[in-house]
Amino acid sequence: MRAVTWQGKNDIRVTDVPDPHLQQPTDAIVRITSTAICGSDLHLYEVLGPFMTKGDVIGHEPMGIVEEVGSDVTGVRPGDRVVVPFTISCGECWMCRRGLQSQCETTQVTDQGSGAALLGYSSLYGAVPGGQAEYLRVPHAAYGLMPVHTDLPDERYLFLSDILPTAWQAVRYADLSEGDSLAVLGLGPVGQLAARIGHHLGLRVFGVDPVPERRAMAARHGVEVFDTTDDTMAELRDATEGRGPDAVVDAVGMEAHGSPFGGAAHAVAGVLPDAVARPFMRNAGIDRLAALHTAIELVRRGGTVSISGVYGGAASPLPLLTMFDKQLQIRMGQCNVRSWTQDLVPLAEASDDPLGLGDLVTHRLPLASAPEAYEMFQKKDDGCIKVVLDPTT
Repeated sequence: MRAVTWQGKNDIRVTDVPDPHLQQPTDAIVRITSTAICGSDLHLYEVLGPFMTKGDVIGHEPMGIVEEVGSDVTGVRPGDRVVVPFTISCGECWMCRRGLQSQCETTQVTDQGSGAALLGYSSLYGAVPGGQAEYLRVPHAAYGLMPVHTDLPDERYLFLSDILPTAWQAVRYADLSEGDSLAVLGLGPVGQLAARIGHHLGLRVFGVDPVPERRAMAARHGVEVFDTTDDTMAELRDATEGRGPDAVVDAVGMEAHGSPFGGAAHAVAGVLPDAVARPFMRNAGIDRLAALHTAIELVRRGGTVSISGVYGGAASPLPLLTMFDKQLQIRMGQCNVRSWTQDLVPLAEASDDPLGLGDLVTHRLPLASAPEAYEMFQKKDDGCIKVVLDPTT
């Protein structure tokens, strides 16, 4: 089959790889009809190379048609249309029963000290082949696969695999009430959805991003948008009676600009031999922390910073004196996708599309165009906000 594979830093190729096959009675094989490029895929593209192996199949936002199921799989059968969550979880362990599927004790990658295994996301998370491919093996399929029961287009369901529940969790972790204020830093795909969810839940939402096309998209969905200028912080405080927003979602993560040390650390990690780079990344403060520092400074005293953007440094410094003095709450973590399914499926299927899922994808391209799509997404060229790849064309 054809699949998107990692070949090196900034080197993504579509190559021929072996077809997946059932390995456990709990597996299923899914023929992929749509698969998206996620912002966190860009971390593999540039930063997390030391944990990748040449030829790794990447991608973790897929959906498609079930082709084959193992003997222990119930609830889905060949021919079913399904969404595939990016977290691989069993649904039965202590963590899963408590809604912490991203910490699943059955699939935890203990040799790396990581949580649940993830599709297509480096040896840190199990080196499981991902979903930017024609076919995908899905472990623990009875719990993981989400059947689709309507004829709505893929784009109304696809993002249930990752970015929609990630955005929902970020807003829920902010723990706000109707009428409260929420600032979302970064209006990429997760930030777009977090801002729309906040607006849907009755919050006053501010969106901050330097890219005009992203601000324009958010504004179409009731978000008050701001560029990233020297005046932005003051403008947001003026809009909130001088206090700052009640909560801030950091939807940027390690790729934030504005931190020279973090940028240099990324560059160093990218050129070191893997055997040296891995411990360097595990023990160094490699992150660009501009967005997180902005969130901590911007949020009102007693407020909440909710982190959905991915960070990769084990020793990235934080302003603990400020955080303590402002009495902040910090919430974060890999998304527990299946915890939010019952909340989100009705919104995805609603006839009025309340979250505007039909207005997120800016580019739908054949799988063969993945290398160009990654470069375009990274550089934010051509108004690129969200890319969906089609393995069927």
